[in-house]
Amino acid sequence: MPDALRLPLRLLAAVAAGLALWLSFPEHDLWWLAPVGVALLGGATLRAGGPQGFLLGFVAGLAVFVPTLSWTGIYVGRLPWFALAVLEALYVALQCSLTGFAGRRLAAAGATRAAYALIPLGWVAQEWLRGTQPWGGFPWARLAFSQADSPLAHLARWFGAPGVTFAVALVGTLLLVSVVFLVRGPRIVAPLPALLAAAVVLLSGTVPLPTDGRQATIGFVQGNVPEPGLSFNAERRAVLDNHVTGTERLAESAPEDLSLVVWPENASDIDPLRNEDAAEQVRRAQAAVDVPLVVGAVLAEPADASSNVSLFYTGQGEPADRYTKIHPVPFAEYIPHREFFRTFTPMADLAGNFVAGDEIGVFDVPAPGGSYAALPTICFEVAYDGLMRDSVLAAGDRDSVILVQTNNATFGFTAESEQQFAISRLRAIEHGRSVVHVSTVGVSGFVAPDGSVTGKTGLFTAEQGIGRPVLRSGTTLSDRLGPAPQALATAVLGLLVLASVRSGHRARVTGTPRPAEDRPRA
Repeated sequence: MPDALRLPLRLLAAVAAGLALWLSFPEHDLWWLAPVGVALLGGATLRAGGPQGFLLGFVAGLAVFVPTLSWTGIYVGRLPWFALAVLEALYVALQCSLTGFAGRRLAAAGATRAAYALIPLGWVAQEWLRGTQPWGGFPWARLAFSQADSPLAHLARWFGAPGVTFAVALVGTLLLVSVVFLVRGPRIVAPLPALLAAAVVLLSGTVPLPTDGRQATIGFVQGNVPEPGLSFNAERRAVLDNHVTGTERLAESAPEDLSLVVWPENASDIDPLRNEDAAEQVRRAQAAVDVPLVVGAVLAEPADASSNVSLFYTGQGEPADRYTKIHPVPFAEYIPHREFFRTFTPMADLAGNFVAGDEIGVFDVPAPGGSYAALPTICFEVAYDGLMRDSVLAAGDRDSVILVQTNNATFGFTAESEQQFAISRLRAIEHGRSVVHVSTVGVSGFVAPDGSVTGKTGLFTAEQGIGRPVLRSGTTLSDRLGPAPQALATAVLGLLVLASVRSGHRARVTGTPRPAEDRPRA
């Protein structure tokens, strides 16, 4: 290929890769495009070298994150949206820089298989870094989170979300190898990698997903807000009243074995521990159903700060237990280095001043067949592997159900709600637990341990749901492995990069000529 055409074609492939990845996520839900995106990006970067790999990865990252995260700027403007998209794209750029650097050298040394292994390993390592750094990371739009409807999602039970990401990237890499064989030969074996990719997908769907166990009758209330946007907070009393009214309606049709009712995040942004009027409204709702009630609330504590909490009311007046959100969202619920960022945008003052909790929540819910544990998770926390795993492990050997309480009012009629709901579906498979996912404005619903959904609601509607989710105990292989798959993938990636450096050094020492495609170009 002429040098003048190589970079433009690679850039085109990078853009196509990013767009394919974007389309794999909700609301497009074309999950099969995720491996295609991986294949396109891998083909563009594998022998591109470090600097060009960085450029290509950055372009691909923008192509996926700008549209996928468009909901972040729906009411606060383009600057925060593009700033987040650029930050996330830089992680893909770093990944592709390593892929290009090490891939070129390994291929030149004849270690082609090792070069291809950089692609799936790089995706796992990149998502681990992106999901933890900085300020706790932002693990949204991971390959795994596009696969809720895919057979590959079954692998979450064994290897967690990182294992699903690896499988998606492996399938994409096999597709790339098939195309390379078709173009460069030997063409006779070109179908084999594609058949192996198909086998990975199909066999993943055979991983058993147990759904047995006793059931509990649980209700949720999606109260809705007066209008979409940031102004929902100015109508705090209306939002609280909506959830009280919804709870009273649910009580009218509730079965006798109802054991728990769940409100979403921000259902009471009026502190019910300090405002007697709000406290009376909550007590009124709890008395109507006459079962424990989980309330998403904002507390005016500690001094000069706020706490995003789940309060567990059992009918004894004050809440019997509480969970404080462990992972407040940076640049939304709090601003790190607020004074610095205020110099760039007045939007810095729109964020709250929330403090983090330090203890996993486990609510003890009495039920006819014996008590069970309700495990509260607030909003974006559902995207964090370690936090979700710690929550399930905190239940010990007790039957339990995961509660995901969220507020999507600030994201309007965008894909954010569906993207988050898809993450809950993957978590249900990963931990072998039912999930009660309830939003202030939708979407809400019940997710079974196999990822299937019942009682799903619409956006910006006032609805109530009653379901009978399965209660399960025990741990999955994913729970027991913890972060080991990510650590192993990252370690192997590091060894391959080191091997590529050593192979390049040996080539210089021995004077071994490099292939024409690997030689520096003007």
